[in-house]
Amino acid sequence: MAPHAHSHPQDRHRPRFLLPLALTAAYAAVEFAGGLWSGSLALLGDAGHMVSDAVALGVAAIAASLARRPPGRGHSYGWQRAEVIGALLNSVLMLAIVVMLVVEAVTRLLSPREVAADAIIAIALVGMAVNGICIVLLGRGEPDLGARAALLHVVADLASSFAVVLSGVVIYFTGWFPIDSILSLVIAALILVSTQRVLRDALHVLMEGVPPAIELAAIGQALATVPGVAKVHDLHVWSIAPGSVALSAHLEIADLQRWPGILTEASAMLQARYGIGHVTLQPEIPNWRGSSVVRLWRGNSGPRSGIS
Repeated sequence: MAPHAHSHPQDRHRPRFLLPLALTAAYAAVEFAGGLWSGSLALLGDAGHMVSDAVALGVAAIAASLARRPPGRGHSYGWQRAEVIGALLNSVLMLAIVVMLVVEAVTRLLSPREVAADAIIAIALVGMAVNGICIVLLGRGEPDLGARAALLHVVADLASSFAVVLSGVVIYFTGWFPIDSILSLVIAALILVSTQRVLRDALHVLMEGVPPAIELAAIGQALATVPGVAKVHDLHVWSIAPGSVALSAHLEIADLQRWPGILTEASAMLQARYGIGHVTLQPEIPNWRGSSVVRLWRGNSGPRSGIS
């Protein structure tokens, strides 16, 4: 069995989701009723966006709670990826809302409807205030991917509420009703931009990609410079969850008796320099041969590709 060096990062401070959830859900109902009364698609779209915000906040709260569960027999790393799955679900929900908004906006562009501009302005302004309060509450503490997904929902909703206000102002002064549908398409584009970023990050973690802030070759070269290490290969770095990075590698050493010291020094270096807390290193004696093509680093000679 390979020697294993393991450390757990301290629990990160997680944003408080419950108050933003209550505010968002309550005002979504107000906007929905106002949208039906005023006939504004932009306001109804913003109400739907706020409903998705409430769902996003609820998913993020549940995911954050699950992520704090300790490791067990069924989940040796615990439930840390619950946050990533929550972010993925939120992203899929947002994409569905974008499709519905675009379809309805195009329908109304072909057949514009009269809307009550003054009601739109008043309701959307209050909605902007609610979004602002939620952004402040969610911005406290260190954001994880789940919190980031929820925060992006609310930021996009703030932008869409502003678009609704603009729609109401244009209609109030000019009577040009198509602006309501046009700005609904703008809202859909804003939602799409913010959603694809979170979706990309969530999928990268689930596909066990190398964290963006980490350069794989640099880590291989750093390990190869640890005294006593001749070669490094089978190096893998991935995220268990955002902020929790794991690494495994095979280190070829000349003297197996030096392994405990090499393991300690290499693990300490990885934690201090790269923030990697889950480290599994496998010692190997010289002339060991595997069966797969790998990336290999030699001490003081840089990387090369080959069979190791």
